[in-house]
Amino acid sequence: MNDFRQNARAAEVAMRAVFDATPLQRNEHLSERYDANILLKREDLTPVRSYKLRGAFNAMRKVLDAVPEGGAAPTFVCASAGNHAQGVAFMCRHFGVEGVIYMPVTTPQQKIGKTETFGAGAVRIELTGDYFDITLAAAQAYCAEIGGHFLSPFDDEDVIEGQASVAVEIERELGGMPDHIVMPVGGGGLSAGVCSYIGSGSEFTLVEPEGGACLGAALRAGTPVRLDYVNSFADGAAVAQVGARTFARLRHLDPGQAITIPEDRLCTTMIEMLNIEGIVLEPAGALAVDALKDMRNRIRGKTVVCVTSGGNFDFERLPEVKERAQRYSGVKKYFILRMPQRPGALKDFLNLLGPEDDIARFEYLKKSARNFGSVLIGIETKREENFERLLADLREREFEFRDITNDNVLAEFLI
Repeated sequence: MNDFRQNARAAEVAMRAVFDATPLQRNEHLSERYDANILLKREDLTPVRSYKLRGAFNAMRKVLDAVPEGGAAPTFVCASAGNHAQGVAFMCRHFGVEGVIYMPVTTPQQKIGKTETFGAGAVRIELTGDYFDITLAAAQAYCAEIGGHFLSPFDDEDVIEGQASVAVEIERELGGMPDHIVMPVGGGGLSAGVCSYIGSGSEFTLVEPEGGACLGAALRAGTPVRLDYVNSFADGAAVAQVGARTFARLRHLDPGQAITIPEDRLCTTMIEMLNIEGIVLEPAGALAVDALKDMRNRIRGKTVVCVTSGGNFDFERLPEVKERAQRYSGVKKYFILRMPQRPGALKDFLNLLGPEDDIARFEYLKKSARNFGSVLIGIETKREENFERLLADLREREFEFRDITNDNVLAEFLI
């Protein structure tokens, strides 16, 4: 057994003084759908509802073990607006040390409040910068000024080693390795730890959001590269550049092992897991489950572990998630309709709607001295094919319309 595996096992044993191992649960719904033995590694059930406290625990434990007897523990500093902040806060409270957590000014109050709760007086939160790069620079400058210890969310060997404890628990629960492990990737801490621990014992599929596919870009280039744009929807995995240390442990992978998922499709899985299984997943936490849709033929008859990496979901975002899921599934569309300004025109349009069609949005202002007016209309239906009939009827009646459902520019201002 190599040193990394030994260290990961030692870290996992030490963690048991702080929190229990997370469950590895067979999911009947997914197993039947994909004709495979699908198991969920429920990292959304840790005390902070993500795996991030594992790396924070291991890194802080090692730093504190190295403090000379009678010496003062350093102040731990990090920059994060999400799960890493909460993991660090939880561990500062556990170890009884001081922490300073930098967050962007734009961080939702819900996340700030949760971090304060987990820290229970052991951490101080500094709101700095509108963008994360500014926040990170401020945190690193402050850490250097006070001689503190900066806790990276992923690009740290001790953090990687701590995240590998996920694989230790999977191996112990199964009595061996699964055929296939599917897990999300952001900066690469979790995937680097699990892949390093398991080696060739399992196949891997690493999943990234389409708007943050930094690992795939790095594997194709042979080195970490910085993305020009990152879509922050799946914020737990939306990272502009994979870590240097994490990539050193992942660079041997084939680019085909890193797949991307459209953010809107991800919403369909979040809604499905909530409605059918009662499992609340944040966008990054649903990546591994959603990826199964692209893996059906490869996993049939196999034992597959999907790591549900986090469940920190603000339910104020649920209407947005539902909206995006419906639009991706094709059961909700938005149109700009050119409506004749005459009595009965609206009634003519309404008569074209079928029994499964419903108006979700309607905005129209009659304008004088015009023959036609523009209507913004949103329509929901139960089956995607209902729109084929509706659009055919609109054309037959010579209604002029424009489908703006997937027009990002118009949708941002109008929907």
